[in-house]
Amino acid sequence: MNQYVILVDDKDRMIGKEEKLTAHSNGGIWHRAISVFVFNDKGETMLQRRALSKYHTPGKWSNTCCSHPTPGEKSVTAAHRRLYEEMGFDCPMKYALMFKYEADVGKKLTEREYDHIFFGKFEGEPKLNPDEVVDWRWISLSDLKNEITEDPEAFTPWLRLMVDTISKKYADMAKEL
Repeated sequence: MNQYVILVDDKDRMIGKEEKLTAHSNGGIWHRAISVFVFNDKGETMLQRRALSKYHTPGKWSNTCCSHPTPGEKSVTAAHRRLYEEMGFDCPMKYALMFKYEADVGKKLTEREYDHIFFGKFEGEPKLNPDEVVDWRWISLSDLKNEITEDPEAFTPWLRLMVDTISKKYADMAKEL
């Protein structure tokens, strides 16, 4: 079954839809995405290691979950849906920010995304979907920055691009979660 993403203009307004793989091919087309960063009471964020079968960036460490809303789906709804589908739990979330980026993700694919980022709060262990995730861990944002500096190729390109922005925004929002 084809999966479609929401194509957007430079103001993140929907201008159409496209099949997901096509939207990432040939230099990519700007589309809407979601990223979730779940934090625990210690202020650590939950990372996932992407399944080795993923069509891009397999085996790389990334934020708690990320995906795309489908046409007609709200970003917050997609965030809850994908968190449950990938990590096997759901939690309260707050919209944090929008992060626009472009990244080469290998295999001649490019991310060109208006990424709606949500922060959540959760204590516990996920129930991983093995088709999506092979491992997980909690990590402080400062340790994450250090690990990215030491071994950037172990992490997804979007996580490398947004870690500083996420750290600043989390410092502003931590008490709200």
